[in-house]
Amino acid sequence: MTTAPDRPLLLLDVDGPLNPYAARLPHLRGYRTHRLHPSAWLSRQTPGSRPHRRGLRVYLNPAHGPRLRSLPYELAWATTWMDEANEMIGPAIGLPADLPFIAWPELFATDPDGLYWKTRPLLKWAAGRPFAWVDDMITDLDETYVRDHHEARALMVRIHPRRGLRETDFQRLTHWAADGA
Repeated sequence: MTTAPDRPLLLLDVDGPLNPYAARLPHLRGYRTHRLHPSAWLSRQTPGSRPHRRGLRVYLNPAHGPRLRSLPYELAWATTWMDEANEMIGPAIGLPADLPFIAWPELFATDPDGLYWKTRPLLKWAAGRPFAWVDDMITDLDETYVRDHHEARALMVRIHPRRGLRETDFQRLTHWAADGA
């Protein structure tokens, strides 16, 4: 995939924003249930167990892919799914199979200052580019850290894991990108 340095990055988490894992399916209009086998999740399951065989239940909305592609961003994965998001999530929602992704140095690492474990590696990966980060685990501490340690514009969009990405989130992302143009 070619990069577009004039466009901000949109760093996407899967679980929470795209997969509202804490939701009850009847309340999720437009979502479909998938059974997937991401390696990070499989590594925490007992081999041969029922969950290991059945896979992780993931709720995905196929309308999200076209909406995300229409935003004025360069899309990238910022998820524990890493490249597996290209294989499993992208096709289910209509995203390209070659989005860049952050290869985390260590999943779920404890940060010495109490930051979310993704924050420091994400800033390093963004390499000074403007970005919007969509995740369900961003805290006020992370927002302050990004503001203090990232010179370019940054927007952190906290998504409730019971609701996933909503229309107001798409509007916020659109307006933020337009404000920086």
